[in-house]
Amino acid sequence: MSVLFGEYPRCTTCQKAKRWLDDSGLYYEDRQVKEQNPTEEELKAWHEKSGLPLKRFFNTSGQLYKSMQLKDRLPEMSEEEQIALLATDGMLVKRPIIVTEDTVLTGFKAEEWERVLL
Repeated sequence: MSVLFGEYPRCTTCQKAKRWLDDSGLYYEDRQVKEQNPTEEELKAWHEKSGLPLKRFFNTSGQLYKSMQLKDRLPEMSEEEQIALLATDGMLVKRPIIVTEDTVLTGFKAEEWERVLL
């Protein structure tokens, strides 16, 4: 199974998730979202594949999200506008993010990851 692991190395949740992946013996492609932000095309595909609400792709606890007052602005934006915004800065993207051929997981929940990845 091909696994893309999107992370921000200074994020403690990402560090835990990476440790979990390593301890589980899973091979993954590591991608730092700040350095290599997902494109609009990737985000559209991931959103469709995930079945998750688009808001789950936003790092709602991040400083950039808060400083841009996106809590108030997102409900007024179309999905296309939200995806375009997400593609502008990797710090807006929820992490860690896992992308496989079949699914996309945002955030780290060991039980969910175990069910989907092992």
